[in-house]
Amino acid sequence: MSGHLVNLFEVSEVIAVFLIGVVNFILYAIARIPLLGFFGAIADFLAWRPVVTLITWVMAVTLMILWAAVLHLLTMIWLERKIVARLQDRRGPMLPQPLKRNWYKGTGYFQQIADGLKLLQKENITPADADKRMFHVAPALLIASTVLVLAALPFSEGFVVADVPAGILLIIAAFSLTPMAILLASWAQNNKYALLGGMRAAAMMMSYEIPMILATIGVIILAGTLNPIEIVRAQSQASVLGPLAAIGIRNWFIIPQFLGFFIFLLAMIAETERIPFDLPEAEEELVHGWLVEYGGMRYGLVFGFKWLRTLVGAALAVLLFLGGWDGPILPQEIWFILKVYFIFFIFIWISWSVPRIRIDQMMSLGWRKLIPLGLLNILIAVLVVLATSQGWI
Repeated sequence: MSGHLVNLFEVSEVIAVFLIGVVNFILYAIARIPLLGFFGAIADFLAWRPVVTLITWVMAVTLMILWAAVLHLLTMIWLERKIVARLQDRRGPMLPQPLKRNWYKGTGYFQQIADGLKLLQKENITPADADKRMFHVAPALLIASTVLVLAALPFSEGFVVADVPAGILLIIAAFSLTPMAILLASWAQNNKYALLGGMRAAAMMMSYEIPMILATIGVIILAGTLNPIEIVRAQSQASVLGPLAAIGIRNWFIIPQFLGFFIFLLAMIAETERIPFDLPEAEEELVHGWLVEYGGMRYGLVFGFKWLRTLVGAALAVLLFLGGWDGPILPQEIWFILKVYFIFFIFIWISWSVPRIRIDQMMSLGWRKLIPLGLLNILIAVLVVLATSQGWI
């Protein structure tokens, strides 16, 4: 396995110490002024080791959010617009292309920034009959659940905020907060379309979280741990299948758990409300569903963090089934991002090639198809572990 480029906490500590040093220089200068000597005590408090550690943690979380929510979020929106334009022959997004005529005018990447600035200028309107407190709290809960996932999601052995022993459990628990946030948002708007969308979202997410967890259990059985970093390390070993190990194939869990990977992929598409599982929004039926009364930057934040959940879902699929950052020569972060974008491309391909399904088809697929397949996938994982321990393979 190749090495990692960045140690998030080392970088965060350097930035924190630098910022504290700049602030303390100013505070000590002010403390020399008569009657303002207490500023020196403030500077000493900031230099106290527990305070430095706390600021380092805050800086690590901030850097992770900027890395994921700014750089990759904008890039994924740009990529989807380009790929969809090719799939459906949409003229506008296809015009600015790299290495084509007038390429120096740009490739359309900054359109996302322009959209964000447009949303910032729009008024945030709260419906007169809405439950205002719940209306404002629901988007914050949705955002907080996504940020919580990022805290336990490693991009390499060094690029991680918290190396949690039960990190997979924490990530799944954070995902399970989303139906509650959507139900709160839909009920608070006092709008029938929003309520229908919220009820659809809650039913869909709770239905597809069960197959997602069942698919994850198969990986946990094979790896013997809930730690995402240890799960990746388990996949960096030679394949448990003798013929595959002889030709240098790694122990990526997609090989013995291909059924689990398929289930997880479908469940994650439903969890992120992408086509063909976008029934909670359904612009033709529910005029954008549970988001109908949200406007301005409040809508932009909710919509942006739904995209970020897609990034998190793709990253989780890579961690569990595609070896994480395992790969030769290139740094771990590069391998991980390449695999994440590959999964994201599959999401786009499915979403814009398959028509939306009906609500009864969606529930039937989740409860009558994916849950039995998930149980079968656990049985396969148990048999693989048993066969490996007994030396049958």
